[in-house]
Amino acid sequence: MASSLARPLLLRQTALAASTRRAATATFARQQLIRSTITKDTARVAAFHASSRRSLLPPGPQVIKGTVNDPAPIPETSPSHGSYHWTFERLIAAGIIPLTIAPFAGGSLNPGLDAILCSLLLVHSHLGFQSVIIDYIPNSRYPKSRKAAHWLLNAATALVGVGLYEFETNDVGLTEAVKRVWKAQA
Repeated sequence: MASSLARPLLLRQTALAASTRRAATATFARQQLIRSTITKDTARVAAFHASSRRSLLPPGPQVIKGTVNDPAPIPETSPSHGSYHWTFERLIAAGIIPLTIAPFAGGSLNPGLDAILCSLLLVHSHLGFQSVIIDYIPNSRYPKSRKAAHWLLNAATALVGVGLYEFETNDVGLTEAVKRVWKAQA
């Protein structure tokens, strides 16, 4: 009876010893390969880290307003900002889709439809860049930079608007230009 119990135990130990020996040699070879690869890559990457790190922008003013127990300020409600503004942006984005497809699907080049498409694209781009400025240039840290970015955006939007107007009235228009570029052969 004792030999019948010892035999499976002995077989199990032998099988485990063989599998761990194979795993140990495979792991050792794998570790050697990884070490050689790391040493090659380290020398190559170290050349790029020889200089000290410099920030692109100087650190902003480190001013804390209020205390930990003060509530966060609630912004004033305005129809041109907040949820109304978000809904307006989504309506414009949804309105661009059919206006983009309609001239090509219908086959007619309507200057009014083309002008509406250009104006919606312009407003959509302006609102998108305005959101980028609001998100990435905080007013509390960089008030002058943010104001300058808003003025630059307004000037660029006006310039692009004048350019699109000239292109629509004195040239072929946006949809015809896209058609010509699409059908152009090299």
